[in-house]
Amino acid sequence: MSDDPYTIRPGGTKAPPSTLRGRLRSLGPGIVVSGSIVGSGEILLTAGLGAAAGFVLLWWVLFSCWVKSLIQAELARYVVTSGDTYLRAMNRLPGKVGPVAWPLWIIMLGYIPGIFGAAGIIGGAGQGLGLLLPEVDGAWATVIAAGIAMVVLGTGAYARLEKVMLVLVMSFTFATIVSALLMQTTEYSVTGPDILSGLTFEFPLEHAVLALAMYGATGVAASEIAGYTYWCVEKGYPTFIGGDRDAPGWIERARGWIRVIQTDVWVTLLILTCATLAFFFLGAGVLHPLGLRPSGTETISVLSSMYTQVLGPWSFWLFSFGAFCILFSTVLSGIGAGSRAFPDLLVTLGFIDRQNLALRRKWIAGYVIVMPLLSAGIYVSIQRPIWLIIIGASYGAFMLPLQSYLTLYLQARRLDPRVRPRRWVTWAVGAIFVAQALLSAFIIRNLFA
Repeated sequence: MSDDPYTIRPGGTKAPPSTLRGRLRSLGPGIVVSGSIVGSGEILLTAGLGAAAGFVLLWWVLFSCWVKSLIQAELARYVVTSGDTYLRAMNRLPGKVGPVAWPLWIIMLGYIPGIFGAAGIIGGAGQGLGLLLPEVDGAWATVIAAGIAMVVLGTGAYARLEKVMLVLVMSFTFATIVSALLMQTTEYSVTGPDILSGLTFEFPLEHAVLALAMYGATGVAASEIAGYTYWCVEKGYPTFIGGDRDAPGWIERARGWIRVIQTDVWVTLLILTCATLAFFFLGAGVLHPLGLRPSGTETISVLSSMYTQVLGPWSFWLFSFGAFCILFSTVLSGIGAGSRAFPDLLVTLGFIDRQNLALRRKWIAGYVIVMPLLSAGIYVSIQRPIWLIIIGASYGAFMLPLQSYLTLYLQARRLDPRVRPRRWVTWAVGAIFVAQALLSAFIIRNLFA
């Protein structure tokens, strides 16, 4: 039985929905994660990769979308049925270095590039806000965005705003998909040979850095896989299942809520695939022929050409507003997830007693105040959002095989045998791990040779 009051609260068991409609009504973590999934990776890096390379890396975009969601679902399976948090599960891997397992040191090191990535995202949101408020300097717009994020997260308003933000993000995503479809009626229309050229598995090394970052940030990134487990906890799934595995009905509850999580993950995968392809086609179909490359303080302004060249000049305002909504929702969901993970790291390191839930909540409150300010400060000093995001996303790409390895270990050694996945799922996770490990080795060999 779990001894962590954060993950499982006594007396909160709840029967899972038995129909697809009921499962859809019980979704929630995917709504929060969608705020970061359809975010910086798509609007900045995926469109930027299309602008730089054209259609040749379409296969890479599809691979980046589809290769991670199974790991997301399987790590969540373990968390909700065990009562472990993500970092506590990571600490169960064999091989201690000091007080904790070796992966925890890698995660702690990752906070540095993660902060740079967060700075790039909040800077992009600031650029979008600056375009909507031309009289406000871009740097000050970023500070304003940071202040809004502090208020929203610090007051707990995000729980009330998640549906509003989802509507805004999905509306802009829908508008982007429509824009990509309308592109077919213009001189920038995508042809069959264009698509076929993107399915030849070419990998031009001159775009390797941007492609690696896009792989790390597109779809469900490593940070979002980790963050998803915390949102599952806060939604209450582990509590709904219950911590007593010998209690009557535990297996049925566990299997039922696992099905809810799987539905959540696959709905999110469908949304992110459509959104990612739309941004990529607009970048490759519009920006690449025009020779436009988003960079520096003009990043969002240059990206707006994806809309204005297809829909007309009026859509500049639509793109600016949508870009702000997408990137700001990424700021909220990313910092919100980090505020849960950082106190958990302190618990795992032994600085906070696991039973002291009140102190953990104080650290959460402090994190959502400090991180927006720190991120905005870094961006104001550098003002290169794509470069900053590349730093964070590249490190995240190398975390992905570690998460796949963790999933394999937990399935074999820690997961209750009664709720283990089917054998084909384990084989698929193993294949993903091998593919991600080989990819990491390939990237290291070509980038640092």
